[in-house]
Amino acid sequence: MNRTTAALVTAGAVSALVIPGLSPAAAGGHHGPSYDEPRVVTALDGPRGVDALGHGRTLVTESDGSFSMVVERRHGPAKVIGLGALATDFPPAVALGRHGTVFLLTGASSGPPEDARAASVLTADEVEPEPAAGATLYRWRPGWDAPRPFADIGAYQVGDPDPADLEDLPADSNPFGLAALADGSVLVADAAGNDLLRVDKHGDITTVARLLPRVVEVPEGLPELPPEAGGPLPPAGTPIPSEAVATSVTVGPDGAWYVGELRGFPATPGTSQVWRIKPGTVGATCDPEAPWTGRCTRYADGLTSVVDLAAGSRGVYALELSKQSWFATELGLPGSEIGGLYLIGKHRHGTRLHELATDRLLTPGGVDVVGRDVYVTGPLFGPGALLRVG
Repeated sequence: MNRTTAALVTAGAVSALVIPGLSPAAAGGHHGPSYDEPRVVTALDGPRGVDALGHGRTLVTESDGSFSMVVERRHGPAKVIGLGALATDFPPAVALGRHGTVFLLTGASSGPPEDARAASVLTADEVEPEPAAGATLYRWRPGWDAPRPFADIGAYQVGDPDPADLEDLPADSNPFGLAALADGSVLVADAAGNDLLRVDKHGDITTVARLLPRVVEVPEGLPELPPEAGGPLPPAGTPIPSEAVATSVTVGPDGAWYVGELRGFPATPGTSQVWRIKPGTVGATCDPEAPWTGRCTRYADGLTSVVDLAAGSRGVYALELSKQSWFATELGLPGSEIGGLYLIGKHRHGTRLHELATDRLLTPGGVDVVGRDVYVTGPLFGPGALLRVG
């Protein structure tokens, strides 16, 4: 989705992840008592991708396209061990697969900006890397000089257009989230294709499920916009269709595949869903008009601008870029930089959202869980950190 892609890539920079002196506020859901104050593991620059491996080791990616292993130490600061990099202008998603294989996923954009390449300083024996291809799944193994392309997501989507596209770009692709499976395949959530894909161990791609648009109401409080900025907006309360924007995927403790939505324009708060898909599914439909039928069913509702999912023994966790919505962040509305982290609890009458680190996260980009520790990266732009919650 073009507007969403622009928002995620161009949102304003923020300089801190923990908000000093900010009191927790009840912003929906219930709050875990031991999860209020994140702890900085190590400083990073514009981090997003995160895969917590246990034993104090975590894979992360940063704004320069680099991917590293963060090693926590009992005595002294964490050590950041660089593994490699993709020449890209946005941090890729990352996941560890079988046999030490690291998977990296680039979105619609590719390569660093021209001014960044022009400003780079290389020594005599260094060669500037080629810009990374956009909408591509890469893999890297210890001993390799650089990540290698494994699956061309963008090319696949040209031949698998979105039949429910609302922007006359049915073949658009912006793969954003991934999860490595035990059999060597990889799940990819495509934010522009509004679908979940599976890449097998040979690099062949199939469509697991399509996420259909949802009718939402235009939210209150949006400013007047000129035509060049997408205005004028319909009046608040006007029902309009909005794309799903699949940003995230994880494998739950029950083995099911879970997919999270950002929600397209107008990014109405509380309209992002998490879907549960039966493993091995092909060609399913995630339909908000029939959310309890088929092989893709609604697992949770009432979220806002979900950018990542994670799963642990306690359940599925959802990370929100902004509790007000990505659109509010793009517009620079006060407080829109505050993100949200929720543990989705299942109850007899549905789901309940338990907020963690309440109002302590700014434009977070990634989340993963190992044991009882929840790791979060962010802010997405500017100086940030890997945080541990719990």
